[in-house]
Amino acid sequence: MYMIYSTLAAIFLGFLIDCVLGDPVWILPHPVVLIGRLIFASEKALRKRFPKTPRGELAAGALMAVFVPAVSALISFCVLWLCFLIHRILYLAVCTFMCWQIFAARCLQTEAMKVVRALSRDGLPAARAQVGMLVGRDTDRLTEEQVLRAAVETVAENTSDGVIAPLFWMMLGGPVGGFFYKAVNTMDSMVGYKNERYLYFGRWAARLDDVVNFIPARLSAVGMILAAAFLRFDAGQAARIWKRDRRKHASPNSAQTEAACAGALRIQLGGPASYFGKLRDKPFLGDPDRPIEREDVRRSCRLMYAAAVLWLVIFEVLWILALSVLGCIF
Repeated sequence: MYMIYSTLAAIFLGFLIDCVLGDPVWILPHPVVLIGRLIFASEKALRKRFPKTPRGELAAGALMAVFVPAVSALISFCVLWLCFLIHRILYLAVCTFMCWQIFAARCLQTEAMKVVRALSRDGLPAARAQVGMLVGRDTDRLTEEQVLRAAVETVAENTSDGVIAPLFWMMLGGPVGGFFYKAVNTMDSMVGYKNERYLYFGRWAARLDDVVNFIPARLSAVGMILAAAFLRFDAGQAARIWKRDRRKHASPNSAQTEAACAGALRIQLGGPASYFGKLRDKPFLGDPDRPIEREDVRRSCRLMYAAAVLWLVIFEVLWILALSVLGCIF
């Protein structure tokens, strides 16, 4: 019981520290960077050992999709178990540190607001360059409205990927579950592309990412709708747009939070975008009730924080109630 209660406390403290400090530059290398290095090394090794055919690359990608999350989870489990054996306070401290590193709420807010500051201080070219660090689309010809739209979309999508999905998996398995999720999500961001290099090799990573995000993405959207009511945004419109537009994306998960955010702020997200010089006719999400403005980036961040706090409280309360019931029974 002590380990479970300590883990719940660590998740709460880790989220709180992340909200205050974000990712300090003095922590080098970041655990996600180490996961990225493991992915890079695994890809390099597997490509040498499997034939360069669709079947061979699928097999290599499947092996990596199992190996990287398993290693990430195993290492975190061994570290935590060793800390628990040494001292309970050490376990709590290391567990809190790990949870802090898994969350990315403050980092997400910081990077999104850099786009607004660049736009205000240095103009549109600087904002295009800044938002290019957040999105995969071509940004050199974006209008101000398209730059702001890309920033809001980044916050909306990563409300699930960077905050609520890690929270969900940590609530199921502590930092071990959190690092398992981070490994899957990082794999998808590195190899889950439908281009010539990764069409087959990255397919398993992309599919696994869809699976592990399926429930969290929908919880995130519901959280954003409920949070919209607390923040006095348009919760009714958020629910309506989410129901209507949540499937308007190639990914089964990406449009969930983007649609809810678009409705809550009464703006339109999505739309055609250029990738590597080729225009992709992506559908719009939401209605153009008003033009998007710079303050919408800040509003999307507030929506992200509110949804995260809501689910953090719900998950913690449910765990405490469950443990209380089990304590009464046994």
